[in-house]
Amino acid sequence: MSWLCLLFLLFTTRQFNSTCSSSSNSSSSLSSGHLCHPHDSSALLQLKNSFSIDTRYYYSNRTISWQKGKDCCAWSGVTCEKMTGHVIGLNLQFGGLQGNIHSNSSLFSLGHLKRLDLSENDFRGSPISSKFGGFVSMTHLDLSDSNFSGPIPSEISHLSNLVSLNLSQYSLSVVRLDTLNFNRIVQNLTNLKELQLYGVDMSSVVPDSFNNLSSSLTTLGLSDCHLQGKFPESIFRLPNLRELSLGFNKNLTGSLPNSNWSSPLETLMLSETRISVDWHRLTRNFKSLRDLSLSNCSFVGSYLAFVGNLTQIMELDLSSNSFGGQIPWSLFLNLESLVYLNLGGNNYVSQFPEVDSNSTGMASLYDFSKQQLVGPIHRHLTDLYLYGNQLNGTIPSWLGSLPSLKVLELSINNLHGLIPRSIFELENLRDLDLSYNNLSGTVEFEKFSKLQSLSYLGLSSNHLSLSFNHLSNNSWPQLYSLALSSCNISEFPYFLRASPNLKSLHLGSNKLHGLIPRSIFELENLIDLDLSSNNLSGTVEFEKFSKLQSLSYLDLSSNHLSLSFNHLSNNTWPQLSSLALSSCKISEFPHFLRASPNLWRLNLSYNRIQGEVPKWFWNVAKDSLSYLDLSHNFLTGTARQLRWKNLGYLNLHNNYLQGELPIPSPSTFFFSISNNQLTGEMPPTICSLTSLIVLDLSNNKLSGKIHQCIGNFSQSLSVLDLRNNNFHGVIPGTFSNGNVLRNLDLNGNQLEGSLPPSLLTCRELEVLDLGNNKIQDTFPNWLESLPKLQVLILRSNKFYGEIGIPKTKFPFQKLRIMDLSYNQFSGLLPTKYFEHLTAMTNSQEHELKYMGEGYYQDTVVVTIKGFEIEMVKILTFFTTIDFSNNTFRGEISKVIGKLKLLKGLNFSHNELTGTIPPSFGDMCNLEWLDLSSNRLFGDIPEQLVNLTSLEKFNVSKNRLVGPIPHGKQFDTFDYDSYSGNVGLCGIPLAKTCGPHQSPPSSFQQDGDLEHENGFDWKVVLMGYASGVVIGISVGYLVLSNRTPGWLVKVVGIK
Repeated sequence: MSWLCLLFLLFTTRQFNSTCSSSSNSSSSLSSGHLCHPHDSSALLQLKNSFSIDTRYYYSNRTISWQKGKDCCAWSGVTCEKMTGHVIGLNLQFGGLQGNIHSNSSLFSLGHLKRLDLSENDFRGSPISSKFGGFVSMTHLDLSDSNFSGPIPSEISHLSNLVSLNLSQYSLSVVRLDTLNFNRIVQNLTNLKELQLYGVDMSSVVPDSFNNLSSSLTTLGLSDCHLQGKFPESIFRLPNLRELSLGFNKNLTGSLPNSNWSSPLETLMLSETRISVDWHRLTRNFKSLRDLSLSNCSFVGSYLAFVGNLTQIMELDLSSNSFGGQIPWSLFLNLESLVYLNLGGNNYVSQFPEVDSNSTGMASLYDFSKQQLVGPIHRHLTDLYLYGNQLNGTIPSWLGSLPSLKVLELSINNLHGLIPRSIFELENLRDLDLSYNNLSGTVEFEKFSKLQSLSYLGLSSNHLSLSFNHLSNNSWPQLYSLALSSCNISEFPYFLRASPNLKSLHLGSNKLHGLIPRSIFELENLIDLDLSSNNLSGTVEFEKFSKLQSLSYLDLSSNHLSLSFNHLSNNTWPQLSSLALSSCKISEFPHFLRASPNLWRLNLSYNRIQGEVPKWFWNVAKDSLSYLDLSHNFLTGTARQLRWKNLGYLNLHNNYLQGELPIPSPSTFFFSISNNQLTGEMPPTICSLTSLIVLDLSNNKLSGKIHQCIGNFSQSLSVLDLRNNNFHGVIPGTFSNGNVLRNLDLNGNQLEGSLPPSLLTCRELEVLDLGNNKIQDTFPNWLESLPKLQVLILRSNKFYGEIGIPKTKFPFQKLRIMDLSYNQFSGLLPTKYFEHLTAMTNSQEHELKYMGEGYYQDTVVVTIKGFEIEMVKILTFFTTIDFSNNTFRGEISKVIGKLKLLKGLNFSHNELTGTIPPSFGDMCNLEWLDLSSNRLFGDIPEQLVNLTSLEKFNVSKNRLVGPIPHGKQFDTFDYDSYSGNVGLCGIPLAKTCGPHQSPPSSFQQDGDLEHENGFDWKVVLMGYASGVVIGISVGYLVLSNRTPGWLVKVVGIK
């Protein structure tokens, strides 16, 4: 019997051990036979019941196994101490937990915890409780990316046994760490090997504090921490440091150590910092590097000469560095361990190398542009990013011979031709983006679906013809993201019904018409849907979208849809983060927005919403909203206190809002409330907007003085537009060195005094518009040294005196628009300046481009043929000079004829004498020429007949004599062009020329001329190199029924 007892005991023990070893996530039962401690079991159940569970998370089912009466040591994510049964480990990463962690949470009664991972949950802005400092045995604590907020408590420094601490945050909520508490952590946590603080606001931490970090540290993550100042070189020398991440600290400076030593660093991230990177130092001292990220960095010396020394490198990111010329393929393809290469966002212009037809054995690449061998095809490459360059030529077929390639990113280049067949043979290809190129040909979409690993496909904005014929019944279960915007698609691809895992679908800017198909509402996993800028019609019950449980991004802008929100008013839509319904004929604010607490982006522009903004709207998503566009509606009343804490973009342009100027949160980088009816003075709280890039308060009724802080309150300020208000006083003189101001528009106010010399610090300035004020000063010659100034408008002020001569070698070298009209300038015309206006003499700008940025388009008012025209967009090749209504005297220099790019020239209403220079006939792009009301004499040069673009010509009220030329454009000018010159004769004047005064002749103009619109503007047909035939204004102004209203407005007549 004894052997039977022994056998029984052996069997039961093995069964128990088997159960123990099979529990998930390293959960442990008790080999001693003890169950989970009842106190800990109760605490865990209370913890579970204090949260709701978001089932979209990876491990949201983790707490399902937590049942009363069952051993908690067998629960998912729970680890117990074998002898006592106390819980010592808790892993709830990606657990889908939603709710607050209060200081009385049962979590803090688990006093034996050694490892705690609460990362990737949503604790809804809860503060990090000081109770976390009570886990005296804790060795590993991870609270990362779980929507905590507020200061990191000093009690964290009590966890003296910590080996790993991760408090990183990537959500909108702000976690802060000051110098005092950071020093406590550094001094007390001497066993720390891993410290990760990504996204924590450490702006107040002094960089020297890092000198006290433990020499045992192996991982230090400080990316996106708002660090500023000089980072200590000693950190690079820490003897055990394997991973250092400092990226996205844009004000962090410093340099790599100069002396020789061997660093054990394997991962180094310096992207988006101002730390100087010396390639020689880097490759000499960091030979163990395997992962190097240097995106948008500050390089010194020859930037790629030594990259070949990084023999261990596996991942290399050199994106967004403005590297130009040809890609040095030989440097990269000879790095034998390289698997990840990112050269995106640079200025590389080369073609891909081609396979050397003469190579034997292993295929080699040959660069025909350099006539040199590149090296063998690098078959280990898994990720290749070349987006955002200027690569040309075709996509090489050898890319399809990279058997390990998973990511191929070639978007935003100038590639043309067909997609090579070999691309469809990349069995491991996961992400393929060829968007924004010039690719052509017919693509059978079925070929993409047969790539078994392909989950992301981007073909937007090419010249491809997509065929879905053989794909309608095929399933594509692995497809995760599909971007087919601007692909000339006229019908919804039916294969979408067989793509159950699709999460992102972009079909914007196509030719889709009719109703939105039901199949779209059956994509249960859809997160991101863009159907904007199509011809979709019909009534859409918005409730259908809200039932897509994962949908968080929706764009239906610019269609012909009728949206119904009837059944949605009481529904919650917690996952909604981005909603764009621009140009959707909406007449009121959708009420369901009240139940969208996580909304990040909202665009309701160009709708029909009228009346006051409802009170409830000012509280919508007040903790998360970052982008709000309500422009081009009919909103009235006052803009209440703006309560959105994290607002970055706010556009209230073109409404009927009244009252005082509202001030958004300090995080705002774009603020436009122009074209409203705001009154009162600019509040001093505007000085708190230290993140502003664009500030547009134009076309209101604001008054008072412009605060002095405006000049330097934001080092990132690029656009300051205060035109057409009632501001008085002087222009702020506080522009500081290093500012990035690009556009300063103060036109149409009551500003006085002189120009502040501090404008000279604005080295990025492109537009300076000070017109229509009361500024009294001499001509600001000192502005001539601004290297990027393109638009200078001083019209209608009290400027006086002579222009003088240049003080620099290349004055106003980029100037294209110069308006000094309606002042009191005197003396001779500034011939020396005209000689140096190189932007009006020759230019590389031939494409249809406009001045401005992604968020803001520059606007300027110029006088063209007697009309003040507001150019809502400024073409980069538009050029004009207006010196009218001053007291300039003397002759007009022939040097002006060299300004061959000039579109308009106005010297009218001065005291000019002499003759009209025949060289004016060389200004082949001239469209209007006004020399009226001067004292010019002599003939009208017959060379002017060669100005085939000339549409407006006025030399009235001078002392000209002789016959009026005829032919071409001169046959279109009427009496008003020549009146007040008693010595002129010929058509269109009544006075005929005598037998010895026959007018200069030219061939007759082909075709008839049109008279259009009430302003009697003559449209002259003109042919350009592009083959486009357009009327006066060369594609930038045509005031007729076909006028692009977004481009120009007639704002007055002079």
